[in-house]
Amino acid sequence: MEPFAMTRVLSMAGWLAAAVLVTSIPGQPLSTMAQELPTGPGQAQPIDPNDPNVLRPVGQDDNLLSMSGGKRLINEAQRAVSAQNYSLAVKKLQEARQVFNQLSNFHQDLAGSFSGIDNRIADSQRKRALEAAQLRDDATYQLALVHRAQNQPELAVPLLVQIIRSQQPTRDLGQKAYQQLFELGFVDSPYPRPRAEQPSTAQ
Repeated sequence: MEPFAMTRVLSMAGWLAAAVLVTSIPGQPLSTMAQELPTGPGQAQPIDPNDPNVLRPVGQDDNLLSMSGGKRLINEAQRAVSAQNYSLAVKKLQEARQVFNQLSNFHQDLAGSFSGIDNRIADSQRKRALEAAQLRDDATYQLALVHRAQNQPELAVPLLVQIIRSQQPTRDLGQKAYQQLFELGFVDSPYPRPRAEQPSTAQ
């Protein structure tokens, strides 16, 4: 057989083998397989949006390590509390605290890295860190209330003290946390003091 004819036969045999391989894969439509075949130079490969191997930005709504992901956990915890499923509420609030705490640390690290290099980025990351820290403390306060509803003051008190240390007693959430400690009997002095007990200032 002439070399040109032999080359043509081998080429046709290769295409036939590829066709047999495509049709021999069970449960996968030919149209799907055709999309996965290599395209010509310079042509983009089709991307399956449901492919778990496709990387996505962490800021997407379906990503857990994000503000929206943490807020979604808090909403799920609130629904669990409404259904009196306190064990599920505790689990969701603990996860939310972890998410917001990690976000706060990451944004704070980025703010420090860009300080003196690009203050615009540093300020933006610092604001994100503060926002995440506030949401973390909100989740912590809700978790403390759930522990109190379960008659577990030994679990609620450390969380309330953490909130006061983070928020300071003068801020709204710090005052709420201290009020919980006062109602639990862990502290014996109210704050802020009633107006009648406040020291008078010199005129």
